[in-house]
Amino acid sequence: MIVDHLILGGGSAGCVLAARLSADPRRTVVLVEAGRNISADDIPDDIRSRYPGRAYLDRRNIWSQLTARMAYAPSAAPSSSRCYEQARLLGGGSAINALMANRGAPEDYAEWQALGAEGWGWDDCLPYFLKIETDRDFNGPLHGQDGPLTIRRVSDDKISPFVDHVMQTLNRRGHPIRPDQNGPWEDGVFRGAIAVSDRGERIPTSLAYLTPDVRQRPNLRIITQTIATQILFVGRRATGAQLSGAMAETIHAAEVIVSAGAIHSPALLLRSGIGPAGDLASAGVNVLVGRKGVGRNLMEHPSIAVAAYLPPHMRVRDRAEHHEQAIWRFSSGLDGAPRGDMHAAILSRSGWHSVGLRLGSMFFWVNKSYSRGSVRLAAANPKAEPDVDFRMLSDERDLSRLKLALRMGAEALCDPFMNGHRGTVFPSSYSPRVAKLAGPGAWNALQRGMLAGLLDMAGPLRSALVHSAITLGTTMRDLLADDDALTDFVRSHVGGTWHPSGTCRMGLADDPMAVTSATGRVYGIEGLRVCDASLMPSIPCANTNLPTIMIAERVADFILASR
Repeated sequence: MIVDHLILGGGSAGCVLAARLSADPRRTVVLVEAGRNISADDIPDDIRSRYPGRAYLDRRNIWSQLTARMAYAPSAAPSSSRCYEQARLLGGGSAINALMANRGAPEDYAEWQALGAEGWGWDDCLPYFLKIETDRDFNGPLHGQDGPLTIRRVSDDKISPFVDHVMQTLNRRGHPIRPDQNGPWEDGVFRGAIAVSDRGERIPTSLAYLTPDVRQRPNLRIITQTIATQILFVGRRATGAQLSGAMAETIHAAEVIVSAGAIHSPALLLRSGIGPAGDLASAGVNVLVGRKGVGRNLMEHPSIAVAAYLPPHMRVRDRAEHHEQAIWRFSSGLDGAPRGDMHAAILSRSGWHSVGLRLGSMFFWVNKSYSRGSVRLAAANPKAEPDVDFRMLSDERDLSRLKLALRMGAEALCDPFMNGHRGTVFPSSYSPRVAKLAGPGAWNALQRGMLAGLLDMAGPLRSALVHSAITLGTTMRDLLADDDALTDFVRSHVGGTWHPSGTCRMGLADDPMAVTSATGRVYGIEGLRVCDASLMPSIPCANTNLPTIMIAERVADFILASR
């Protein structure tokens, strides 16, 4: 049997495609996901929760062997790799992410169009953003009212005292509090838009789109715990894929759609012989089609944080509440940078555990980054994870703006209006040491409990405890007084935001770095598309989940219209 559409990857995009394409009963659709199934009947509590702090720590939910080099190393020695959490379960990132539901700036999509993604301007994309959502707080021309994702903001009775006071502080400092993050694009401080159900629970695309009725369609087959090891071809036409795992079989299809995410989608194309000829030859892969852009143009939002000890009266009232309760959007003023090129998530707690409960933070990232990295094959073996190098801060414009963010965050938290509402202010990052301490296990729990207790009891010694146990001697005062020290700190501690994108980007046929057309068709191959965040020509000023879902909605319509 030859199915009409074989979708390889059941993440945010793949679930949307499967639901939309199988709505046509004349089409047969197979969806293949490497991780486990997540449905309305078996969604785990850690994923169901609107506080996402533990879901990504469960190694069953991620590609546990995937690592990445984050920072660009100006010296000859490359930066070290560290775990890079990417979802491996049905629903993908929408099942473990921070739930933030923002779209980016209209200028982001004008840029996509200028880079060769014809028909992807703001006026083309906005109707699909509206189609996605049911906004419980706002209506009007910028808000949808009957989509599968319910959008809301934290209520007055649920917002943490810390977040509320930081918002008031920023307002006093000239950054006005505004009502609607997804309204007109402007700088300011907003309660963050999040995608949670009316019961306050996560709604990944594996639930929102693959509803019980959709899953019962006779023309839709969902295969989980199975990977595609290679795309199959007859000449230069994709004809299916070889699968391995719970289901080891070959599936033939009229069209293959790769939706495995911005890291694993290019890796699958590369293993199948589509990519830069030199890289393929080095990995021992025969070249089917030479496309220089496969695996290039890797983008992320480089991040850094400023944190503070919270006195008991400033901590969250409801520990199950979402932690990213507000955002601060501002413009760096960098020559050539767009409006709102900087972002800060104002977090009511810095972790799911007892130490995180005692720390509030401002998690900054460069909304419109210029640095570019790559995904390459480490080996042709499909079980081997690809080589991922983000080269963050390789463009000095990203470095200078992240330093600016750290300075502005420190100034805001140290503002006299915050006196009595926060304790020691210190630089922070999601380092491998922090990630390890957050993981499960009795020893970690003991360490966290001891540190949490000491933070509360330390009194006048608290600052010394923070700088010895948490920052390992680095103080905010020293960083702000020494630009070289600040540069070194940011370079050493820069992290990402789990927003990889751009590695199979859309563009014009004569652009040697473009991988696909504006409808996701892979150049040089018939019957093959890509549909996920890897299509993005440039990274939007947004968490990438909603833009990815929007892309999938549009590509599904292109397919249904035979474009």
